Amino acid sequence: MGLKKVVTFGEIMLRLSPPGYQRFIQANSFDAIYGGGEANVAVSLANYGLDAHFVTKVPPHEIGQCAINSLRALGVGTDYITRGGERLGIYFLEHGASQRPSKVIYDRAYSSISQVQPGEFDWDKIFTDAEWFHFTGITPALGEGPTRVTLEALRAAKAHNVTVSVDLNYRKKLWTPAEANGVMNKLMEYVDVVIANEEDAEKVFGITAGESNIISGQLSEEGYREVAQRLVERFGFSKVAITLRESLSASDNNWSALLYDTKDFYRSKVYKVHIVDRVGGGDSFGGGLIYGLLSGKSDQEALEFAVAASCLKHTIFGDYNLTVVDEVERLAKGDSSGRVQR
Repeated sequence: MGLKKVVTFGEIMLRLSPPGYQRFIQANSFDAIYGGGEANVAVSLANYGLDAHFVTKVPPHEIGQCAINSLRALGVGTDYITRGGERLGIYFLEHGASQRPSKVIYDRAYSSISQVQPGEFDWDKIFTDAEWFHFTGITPALGEGPTRVTLEALRAAKAHNVTVSVDLNYRKKLWTPAEANGVMNKLMEYVDVVIANEEDAEKVFGITAGESNIISGQLSEEGYREVAQRLVERFGFSKVAITLRESLSASDNNWSALLYDTKDFYRSKVYKVHIVDRVGGGDSFGGGLIYGLLSGKSDQEALEFAVAASCLKHTIFGDYNLTVVDEVERLAKGDSSGRVQR
C-alpha cells in the first residue's frame, strides 16, 4: 500500500501519574507523559507506517513544545499544529489494581484547544491528499469553540471526499448526556464510521443494549447488534464498531468487539487481558480499525487487527500504543503465548 494520509483533530494533554500503583495521597512525585484521544490514534497510525497528522492548538511555551516533541518522536506530522493560549490541559491518573478502579482528575479548563475558534486552521490545506479524518466526542465536549471548529473540519473533509470516523467517547466529567446529544446529533451527518463502547450509545443517543450491565460486567451481544442497527438506521453510517469490555476487575478484562457494515455482523475473538495501563485502549482500537480498513483488509480482518492492537496496548504504559504491524498481526493470527521472541 502507498503512504496514505490520515488526519486527526483534538486535544493533547500532559498526564501526571503517581509512580507505580501509588494513590494520589501517597505521591511525592508524578510521572509526566503526553496523550489524548485523537493524538493516540495518530501515533498508532504512524507506527503502522501511514502518513499520520495531528491537528491541535498548544501554548507557545516549553510544555506545549514537549507535547509536540512526544508526537514528532513517534513519526506523527505536527506541521498543522497552531500555537496560542496559555496552558496545556492536564490530567492526573491514579492506576487502579484488582478491585480498586483507576481514577482520573482533570485540570483542563481554559486549555489552548478549548479556546480555539473557526478560522484558525487551513482545513483545505490540511485535507489535501488526505484519505481519512478522525475525531472523538471529547473534542466538541470542550466547548462551543471546539464544537464549531470540529464542524468546520467535517465540512472541509467532506468537500475533499475524505472518509470520516468518530469515536463517541462520552466523558461524564465534561458534559451531560443532554448536552452531548444536542451537539453530536448535528455532527453525525458527516460521519461514515462510528466507534462506540457499551456506554456511549446510551449516554449520547439514548440507544440502549438489551441485557447489558456495565457495572456487573455482563454484556449482551445481541443487544449490541440491535444498537448497531439502530445507529445505522438513524444516521446512515457505513460501519459501526462496538468495543465490548467485560471488566472482571481493574487488573483483568475480557476484551473483544463487533463490527456491522449495514448488512453483516462480524465478531472478533475474545482476549483475556491482564492490564498494565488501560488508558488509550479504545484509541488503539480506533487506530487499528482505521489502518485495517485503509490497508484493504476485509471487515473481519480489520476488526481482528483492531482488537489485537488494543489488546497489546493494555500491556503498555502510557497513552500511546507503541506497537508495529507485525506484532499486531502475529497476535491477531493466534500467537498469544507471550513467549520470548529470540
